[in-house]
Amino acid sequence: MRFYFFSSSLFDLLENRLEEGLVSHAWRVKSWFELVRINFSSHSIWYSNVPHPKLVEYKKEQNWVRKSDDYFVFPGGGTQFKNGVTAYIDFITETVPAIKWGEHIRVVLDVGCGVASFGGYLLDRDVVTMSFAPKDEHEAQIQFALERGIPATLSVIGSKKLTFPDDAYDLIHCARCRVHWEEDGGKPLLELNRILRPGGFFVWSATPVYRNDERDRYVWKSMVALTQSICWKVVAKRDNFDSTEIGLVIYQKPSSYSCYAHDRTKRPPLCDRKTKKEVSWYKPLRHCTSRLPVDSNGNLLGWPSPWPHRLRNKPQSLPAEPDAEAIFNEDTKHWAALVSDVYFDALAINWASIRNVMDMNAGYGGQWFYRFAAALNELPLWVMNVVPIDAQDTLSIIFERGLIGIYHDWCESLSTYPRTYDLLHSSFLFKNRKERCNIIDVAVEMDRILRPGGYLLLQDTMETIQKLNPVLRSLQWSTSLYEGQFLVGKKGFWRPKN
Repeated sequence: MRFYFFSSSLFDLLENRLEEGLVSHAWRVKSWFELVRINFSSHSIWYSNVPHPKLVEYKKEQNWVRKSDDYFVFPGGGTQFKNGVTAYIDFITETVPAIKWGEHIRVVLDVGCGVASFGGYLLDRDVVTMSFAPKDEHEAQIQFALERGIPATLSVIGSKKLTFPDDAYDLIHCARCRVHWEEDGGKPLLELNRILRPGGFFVWSATPVYRNDERDRYVWKSMVALTQSICWKVVAKRDNFDSTEIGLVIYQKPSSYSCYAHDRTKRPPLCDRKTKKEVSWYKPLRHCTSRLPVDSNGNLLGWPSPWPHRLRNKPQSLPAEPDAEAIFNEDTKHWAALVSDVYFDALAINWASIRNVMDMNAGYGGQWFYRFAAALNELPLWVMNVVPIDAQDTLSIIFERGLIGIYHDWCESLSTYPRTYDLLHSSFLFKNRKERCNIIDVAVEMDRILRPGGYLLLQDTMETIQKLNPVLRSLQWSTSLYEGQFLVGKKGFWRPKN
């Protein structure tokens, strides 16, 4: 669903019906989505929003994306998706039945994602996938992904840690991604080991798995030695196959230290315990094996409950403080009431136009959006939960609940393309920014990443609102105030002539 550029009168038609009060709130949201989903979905986008035709020509034999009149169409092809991405996903589960999409496997990372068809098709299976890639010769692939309404972020495995917590992802996927896992002493793969949940899977479909040329044999030999050194187990390998299948290997990370205890001289050392507590923001990659997560009593943590129960259950990674559980439960009740009474009933936001959502100060993670989606037959909203680096570190809890997110410093620019989010939510974000950066800088960054026609929903002190409101007005946003603590801003289509 995209409203940045379109020529249809459908929007005006339905808006008139809504304003006349002819339909209920729940019906109008669902009906609006049903009416527009034919033309606006994760499988097609307006060409004018991302006018980059190079990828169509460069990848035409692999069916990544096609140009069709005013649209880009994404048929689900890919370098490794010989029979389409749906068949590829099914092939993975046939190979390892323990990979139960949307139940056992809920949170996935797709490394070198291309146009993110893998993550897009997994959304239909109750799997939320963080797709990431750098901007490279294939054009702005992450911009394609976000325009499709698929979770994605600009990132690269280089010299710094990824901005995710330890033990975050249930499964990590790499189909022909251009990452040399064995380089620099294996630091890139050790970084994957850090963010992969114990017992989680790494699916690698790449030429070293099944080709026999000299370069691929060298990489495979290095990969065997490296994965064995960190105790990853090969649970499946397909390297002898017919034209309808895919060459891949699936590894599983250990969930205990039984393997680590043997022959430590041949393994990277265990990381220092203090690194387990540091926020991975501008931290260098380390040549060490991440320690397994433990609770306050030192017991190894188990796998989260099946989805969707993991969203509502008490997280195992809650802090050990006596009142931590009570604070968590109170936070959940607070958001349930606030969203029901204010966000969706009292504020002038067209929720039917929203797909990409960013919570700029996420706390324990956007359950309130999940509640709304579930109440309206699971409309396809997804939330990028951002935990500021100077706030309480709750990102591990967010991932344990089956949600996704990143660390960020809002005094810096966010690693995303302009106009990629439909709604930004901010709850008392600015109280920790006053001494470090100007509110204008943050406002301009919000204007950059928000789509024209998109919304800012902000809850804060009146002092902050009075400072922010004129800045947004100067950018030609429309704003309204509710009950002295909620500011709703809507970004316009205006831009300076020069």
